[in-house]
Amino acid sequence: MNALVTGSSRGIGLAIAEEFLYCGANVILNCDKSEIEMEEAARRLRAIGPDVMCIRADVSSYGECERMFEKIFKERGRLDVLVNNAGVSHVGLLNDMDGETAARIIRVNLCGAIYCSQFAAADMIKRNRGSIVNISSVWGITGASCETVYSASKGGLDAFTRALAKELGPAGVRVNAVACGVIETGMNDWLAENERVALCDKIPLGRFGTPGEIAKLAAFLAGDGSSYVTGQVIAADGGMI
Repeated sequence: MNALVTGSSRGIGLAIAEEFLYCGANVILNCDKSEIEMEEAARRLRAIGPDVMCIRADVSSYGECERMFEKIFKERGRLDVLVNNAGVSHVGLLNDMDGETAARIIRVNLCGAIYCSQFAAADMIKRNRGSIVNISSVWGITGASCETVYSASKGGLDAFTRALAKELGPAGVRVNAVACGVIETGMNDWLAENERVALCDKIPLGRFGTPGEIAKLAAFLAGDGSSYVTGQVIAADGGMI
C-alpha cells in the first residue's frame, strides 16, 4: 500500500505517517517549507519501515501538486491512500486579518485538499479502489471565534468530503474526514497555561488529544476495516461537541 500524507514533517501528519508504516504501508512524506525537518523525520521513520519517500510541494499550488503526483506515479506506480493533512491557522479577529492571510488559509486547507484529491482520484478510479482521508477540525462543525476563516476552510472541507464520497463511491473509492478537537501540537503553542486549563475544563475527557490518537483513527479510515464507511466526518474531540 502506498500512502501520501501531506503536511507530514511534524505533528499530526508525522504521527499518521508513522502509524501507516507500522501497518505495513509505503509512506510518502510532504511539506512546503520545513524540508530539513521532513528529511530528519524520514531518517527516523526508516527505522520502522525503509520505504519512506519525501516530496517538497506547496499543496496550495495546483502546478506543484501536479508535479508531486507525477513523481509519485513515476516512482511508486500507484497511490492507494491520500491523507489531506496540510493546514495552516490564524488566531485573531476577522477585522484585523489581511486579505493574503485569509486567502492563504483557504488555499492550503481547502484548495490543497481539492487539488490533491483530484490527482489521487484519477488514479484510484482506474483501479476501482482507494481511500481519501481529510484531516478537518471540530471548528468546521461549530465555528470558533477568532478563527473564523480557519473554521470556514474546515467547514468547506467537511462539505467537500461528503460530496466527493458520493461522487467516487460508485468507483469503489472511499472519502472520509477526521474532525479533530484540541490536539497537543505546535498549533496550540500560543495558548497560555490558564487558557489550556480552561479549555480542558470544556472537554469531557479532561485533556487534549494526542497526534497518535488521530493517527490511529486515520489508519482505520484508510484501511479495509472501514470498507463500508464513506462520506463521514468523525469527530475525535474527547466529547467536546
